[in-house]
Amino acid sequence: MLLQIRDLTVEVAGRDVLHDVNLDIGPGEIHALFGPNGAGKTSLFMAIIGLEDYKVRKGRILFKGKDLSGMPVYERVKLGIGLFFQRPPAIRGLKLRQLLEICCREKVDIDKLVFELAMADFLDRDVNYGFSGGEVRRAELLQILALQPDLALLDEPESGVDLENIALVGRGINRLLERGMPCKDRETRAQRSAIIISHTGYILDYVDADKGHVLYNGTIVCSEEPRKILETIRKYGYEECMRCLRRT
Repeated sequence: MLLQIRDLTVEVAGRDVLHDVNLDIGPGEIHALFGPNGAGKTSLFMAIIGLEDYKVRKGRILFKGKDLSGMPVYERVKLGIGLFFQRPPAIRGLKLRQLLEICCREKVDIDKLVFELAMADFLDRDVNYGFSGGEVRRAELLQILALQPDLALLDEPESGVDLENIALVGRGINRLLERGMPCKDRETRAQRSAIIISHTGYILDYVDADKGHVLYNGTIVCSEEPRKILETIRKYGYEECMRCLRRT
């Protein structure tokens, strides 16, 4: 497994926001994570990336076989974890071009990515300052494409954007994960993985997830084919996931 989460309990400001979470992500896998507001989805990402307010009270997070306990954020990023923020901050005084230079891994064709995401006019602007919702999403995606992480944590990449931008973001995610490549290239491609948080499921029209999970009241209560989960949620709401769990 690329990522293994075992019996994870996470505390924020003295309150448990996650409890008994178990999750395995293999190389090259895309997992979709669903759940109502406040269920703990973003908290799970923050615990994986290592933000200090999210304290692991019990359990372990293993990445590439290494226990991430006590590892600072920058070490986790160097190890190969990247985070696409749901609400990234605007940063005055730092140009997008400068941030990309910091993020960029070797052999990444930044000019090509900038063209594909229609971001050329934003390179010399302060990061996210005055950007629209779709522009923020594209800027965030450009950064994670430059970083080329082995595990991408994508927090609601379709949130607050129109259909055209969702399509751009979807293509960018597929490029990052090297999905849709010719058959002859599949065996040699990098085995990048991702977890995608989604409320609407629209991003699944562009990115083909392998597995889906429902996080409810701080723990994973269901794992199933992503579109089957999404169809159930749309018809019956999240409470049906709990009823299904009780029936089993």
